[in-house]
Amino acid sequence: MTKAAVNGQDEAPNSIERVVAGLRPHARVLFWPTVVLVTVFGATGYFYGSMPEPWQNTALAAGAVAVVVLLWLLPLATWLNRRYTITTRRIIFRRGFFVRTRQELLHSRGYDVTVRKTWLQSLSGSGDVLINAGLEHPLVLADVPNADLVQQVLHDLMEQSQTLIGSRRQVQSALADQAPVWHGR
Repeated sequence: MTKAAVNGQDEAPNSIERVVAGLRPHARVLFWPTVVLVTVFGATGYFYGSMPEPWQNTALAAGAVAVVVLLWLLPLATWLNRRYTITTRRIIFRRGFFVRTRQELLHSRGYDVTVRKTWLQSLSGSGDVLINAGLEHPLVLADVPNADLVQQVLHDLMEQSQTLIGSRRQVQSALADQAPVWHGR
């Protein structure tokens, strides 16, 4: 590692990919599953042991476990397994529990960024960030906190990447013009 890298300075602009933001959907999506969890625990605690037959208590407990797994654990696992990482070079979309999917979009390729907010998202300061990269369907950062800030950061990163590529092309073109031409016999 060089002295400049140790001091926190890059030797060349954008020579090291850095994580700018790690995002996941707003935790608001876990509100209703948590209400279900508390309700199931309360109802199970109230009714367990008061059933006339022992198998009914077992069925109540098994039903409670099934409801908790389906209506609380699965939404929690889905929320935990959907992540968006924005780096200085690209956006990485990760999702899935049993089948994991990873998509990457380079800032240098250029894209259009749109923010869409419902009234509930506006209240909590979140929103959907739609990234149209010329694909059939736009990629969506679903319900991310501070959606307007995410849009601004993506615009800045894309502009920096485009500027860097343009300056590299100018340098390569200048070097190509200065290169001696060899005429072999």
